Amino acid sequence: MESTFWIKAAQLIAAFALLVIVHEFGHYIFARMFGIKVEKFYLFFNPWFSLFKWKPKKKGNSERPSWRDTEYGIGWLPLGGYCKIAGMIDESMDKEQMAQPMKSWEFRAKPAWQRLLVMVAGVLFNFLLAIVIYAGIAYTWGDKYINFEDAELGMQFSEPAKTDLGFCDGDILLAADGERLDASDFALATQTLLEAKTVTVKRNGSTIDLQMPDNALVKISKKLKDTESMFMAYRFPVVVKDVVAGQPAASSSLKAGDRIVAIDTVKTEAWDTFNKALMERKDKDINITYLRNGKEEVTSLHTSEAGKIGIQLTPIDEIFKTQTIEYGLLESVPRGVEIGVDRLTSYVSQLKYIFTKEGAESLGGFGAIGDMFPDSWDWYSFWVITAFISVALAFMNILPIPALDGGHVVFVIYEMITGKQASEKVLEVATTIGLVLLFALLIYANGNDIYRFFFK
Repeated sequence: MESTFWIKAAQLIAAFALLVIVHEFGHYIFARMFGIKVEKFYLFFNPWFSLFKWKPKKKGNSERPSWRDTEYGIGWLPLGGYCKIAGMIDESMDKEQMAQPMKSWEFRAKPAWQRLLVMVAGVLFNFLLAIVIYAGIAYTWGDKYINFEDAELGMQFSEPAKTDLGFCDGDILLAADGERLDASDFALATQTLLEAKTVTVKRNGSTIDLQMPDNALVKISKKLKDTESMFMAYRFPVVVKDVVAGQPAASSSLKAGDRIVAIDTVKTEAWDTFNKALMERKDKDINITYLRNGKEEVTSLHTSEAGKIGIQLTPIDEIFKTQTIEYGLLESVPRGVEIGVDRLTSYVSQLKYIFTKEGAESLGGFGAIGDMFPDSWDWYSFWVITAFISVALAFMNILPIPALDGGHVVFVIYEMITGKQASEKVLEVATTIGLVLLFALLIYANGNDIYRFFFK
């Protein structure tokens, strides 16, 4: 257990260090491009003392800022990092410097468009890093996909697909108008299916032809948009990848590799039926039947108020047979962009759930992020998770919250529109409020981690 903790911690620190360095380097390089002096460049925060710091010796008497003006260091508090830019009101709250006459090499002396680019550079670099990582993943490992006929539990369909087109959960897709459906491009396969006249499926061991109505694509697309649901998704068995410490499952006999097949008397051969059964048993004592080494066993536990038991699921590509699409160096770049945009869109669409009661309760800090990493060091998982966190960090930083990059951007855009620069007092107050809100969120999120570990 102790070794698992340190492996996860090492992955978290390594990922976090990379993301912080890239983010702050974005600010640094754009500031240097515009002749702005950068006083400090730090990985992690350094209140009172630093683990390491280095200040290059200044050569000559030139007043033009250079890399030698910057103190480079590593702080002891791993909550982020910072790039202290001269003449800028930020988390350092250096009022003494701001009280001095303005210098030509200060942030506040530069045109608004240059200051805007300096502020968005960190976010831009984080998103570009995610794209580079996704491109590297595509080049190194390719894209895995599952042929429809290899998905042994078939597909899970939306209500419109079942009521309007006649599909049933568990149908295994075989062909559209006699042509085998290619699962390598899921979106294209869905479109092909909906544009066909006849779709062939395997249902309960028998082959069945379903007749598609005219304009099925248009009709179903509208209904899916109205209900915010997907047309279909793979059904997969509930196989435990890991048990989350402090959660209900940790007090049961469940462990990695177990396949859950029933909750009480309800058969749960796939995730959809398992999740439905849990949602009907929130905050209740339940019996879970699972398979271990081919033998059925039963354990009991009490579900959370949200209907969760605290397990990580084994990914579907580790359960069913997969195929791989390989990418060359040039092909991997557009694929990296595609994945990056897709992950950003998905993250933004799911952010609304944070403002629900269950979303707020599930909000986690460093412990929750660390739990995303596997128990053993796996480079594929490490890079996938790091890229996703980089996307999330980019979006969160551009939110219009004072003290974040997005907060600074709001004030610069206001100046560009009105021609009036916000007063230093307003900036100081806004930054202070922003810092208080961020620290409160940090305490709440990490407090959730601690509460879940000790009490759930």
